[in-house]
Amino acid sequence: MKAINIGLRWPASPATAMLAAVSLTKLNAMPRLLYSLFFYLILPLVLLRLGYRALRAPDYRRRIGERFGFVSAPEQTGGLWVHAVSVGESIAAAPLIQHMLDRHPELPIVVTCMTPTGSSRIRAMFGQQVHHVYAPYDLPGAVTRFLRRTQPRAAVIMETEIWPNMVQITARRGIPVVLANARLSARSARGYQRLSGLSRPVMQAFSRIVAQGQDDADRFLSIGARPDQLRVSGSIKFDVAIPDTLRQHAQQTRKQFGQDRPVWIAASTHDGEDSILLDAHQRVLKQQPDALLVLVPRHPERFDAVAKLVAARGLRCQRRSTESAISPDTQVLLGDTMGELLLLLGTADIAFIGGSLVPRGGHNSLEAAAWGLPVLAGPSDFNFAQISELLQTAGGLSLLDSAESIAAELIALFADSEMRETRGRNALAVVEANRGALAKLIEEVEGALTG
Repeated sequence: MKAINIGLRWPASPATAMLAAVSLTKLNAMPRLLYSLFFYLILPLVLLRLGYRALRAPDYRRRIGERFGFVSAPEQTGGLWVHAVSVGESIAAAPLIQHMLDRHPELPIVVTCMTPTGSSRIRAMFGQQVHHVYAPYDLPGAVTRFLRRTQPRAAVIMETEIWPNMVQITARRGIPVVLANARLSARSARGYQRLSGLSRPVMQAFSRIVAQGQDDADRFLSIGARPDQLRVSGSIKFDVAIPDTLRQHAQQTRKQFGQDRPVWIAASTHDGEDSILLDAHQRVLKQQPDALLVLVPRHPERFDAVAKLVAARGLRCQRRSTESAISPDTQVLLGDTMGELLLLLGTADIAFIGGSLVPRGGHNSLEAAAWGLPVLAGPSDFNFAQISELLQTAGGLSLLDSAESIAAELIALFADSEMRETRGRNALAVVEANRGALAKLIEEVEGALTG
């Protein structure tokens, strides 16, 4: 049987789960019943993996019942269900959710995710304005239980969470399901094509698939979607908004750091990247002794390990969570708080986007671009290939693959304010030129709500 990763996104992806089931059964096409049986069989492994995660991140051991559909019912039913698997999707969904809260205050909204980091971000953004619980595992009983308790009028699933039971059971209950900001890589499309007996009914269960680009739409067609289901909107990540209050907060925070000192941020870093970035920072310090690195690990369970790594380098470090004033001789500020990444990006002169020096496919660089920052990243960018290409073509993004090249780029940008500002303007121009996807998505979601 093909090995599958049942970690943060259980399993790693719907396509991976389906392919694993096919390998298990030796069938070329598989009904949803057999797919469901496969997940029931691996349930003990899922729970073991959840326990392993809980050793590093205690939040994984909390609210386990919600993952099986035992969720608290919202005060009012008949509203909108938005599923955003983790932090990135939660951020992408935020403008849609905020629009619905502002324009339709009477509409109850249930927001689900699968990870503690996503949960923290949802709570930080919306508090008690939405009803937040974990999404159910893709088991028929769990999904049915969740729907009976929440009773949504329409559902929005963000980006790539194409789970057969979640989609089909919801649709069969007469609830329109919109796949929003949808993207599908060529590799995933090939995986789904091998499972046409399962993937085609799932695709056709969506009331609308709002794809980021035409290439994505074409791939959805190739795995069973109908032309009348598809709409190309662009990526709603371009519609990132930075409120005036946040800009003011960022300016005040930057003054606390030191208005004239060079500041760069390494955002959403993964294990294996921090050492490279600290090497780069130490090289920068030889040229710019007062430079400050704001280092923000992607996952909170890594905060302590990264702090130890910084200390082992002999670098003077402060933790953001202490809320103490930043000393002029501090060399690394560890961003160990939740929900502050957009703020911290606004304090920097240059941004490096993590998940790209290791084969994770990168993270969203548009928040940094929206601040008008020159953007740096590693070579692994397959999760945001189109965005990466646009930013590179415009001269707002540089892809680098080593501590030496990152340091050289930082030193050059710090030394030349005109070049730094030009690259930042180039990045911002890409964001401004591609706005508008959110309005198209809102139109589709409101149509689903009104039927």
